[in-house]
Amino acid sequence: MNAVTVHERPGVYSAYEVSSVLRSGSRSGTVALAAVSAGGTAGELYSLTSYSQAAEAFGREDGMTLLAKLLLANGAARVLAVPVAEGGSYETAFALLAAQEGVKVMVCDSEDLTVQQALRESVEEASQVRRERIAVVPAGTGESVTQLLERARSLNSQRMVLTAPAAQGETLAGAQVAAAVAGAICAGSDPAIPLGGAELRGITGLETRYSEGDLDTLIQGGVTPVEMTAGAAWVVRGVTTRTRTGEAPDNTWRELTTILVVDDVIPAVRESLAARFRRTKNTQQVRSAIRSQVILELEAKKGAEIITDYGEVEVRPLEEDPAVCLVTFGFQVAHGLNQIWLSAQITV
Repeated sequence: MNAVTVHERPGVYSAYEVSSVLRSGSRSGTVALAAVSAGGTAGELYSLTSYSQAAEAFGREDGMTLLAKLLLANGAARVLAVPVAEGGSYETAFALLAAQEGVKVMVCDSEDLTVQQALRESVEEASQVRRERIAVVPAGTGESVTQLLERARSLNSQRMVLTAPAAQGETLAGAQVAAAVAGAICAGSDPAIPLGGAELRGITGLETRYSEGDLDTLIQGGVTPVEMTAGAAWVVRGVTTRTRTGEAPDNTWRELTTILVVDDVIPAVRESLAARFRRTKNTQQVRSAIRSQVILELEAKKGAEIITDYGEVEVRPLEEDPAVCLVTFGFQVAHGLNQIWLSAQITV
């Protein structure tokens, strides 16, 4: 079990480890948005559920309104937006959004790597205190495949998604694609279903089209590519920027569905226990009931094919602190189907 940050507040806390297994539509979810805006008040939180609310708050031609429109059109049910003043710092916006409950995805409009790294720190810190979320950030306009790989490597986190390329000849060209992808992530009701093949509404053109070789390189390097097909924009494959542990290559966290499943299962178990075991005793009878409840939750996730299996659930008092109950279990995430290989034998 990973080291658990020690807090004095009563509650249900969680930690997890992940290892690789090696062998030879609808609107849902809340997105947090930090973007430069000439409208609204910098550093103030706005809750938006429609384009008209965004237009009223920031103005119809404002960049914040455009990004909120893309988020809502692609599947977000609500946008929590914090404007950033032109030339101002994103730190206040990130701090305010990090404190919000129920956020599934965070997005910022900045192509600056240091800002994106600050967002990475924000989502990782929020996720450590039971506010699990991921972030989607844009590629720099005109960035080459080599530059994209370097940016992804500089972010290197299972909670960061880097999209490419930018939209064609548009204001906030990179951020538009990132916002559309973030909305599509929110639209998914099943975290184990891959993002690849999701249509991105509102994106009418892209600045470049990658070759098959470039697509392979980008996906292996932790970049989520988008392409135009039949006049529509589509996600090729959803991946995170986490492709290394230290200096060693590590694909454990590369598939976006892995972190989405973890963020679905762990909070569900945690919230179930928190709701049912308030003001109780740390006795064998209670621990047995806790074990049963955890198994019930895991069975539900297995039945929904979000996980494929789970291991033995162990519940015991912590020797160092008799007021703490330690619950240990493992599970195997369900993998999305990205490819089908055909092998045919033809007789002539």
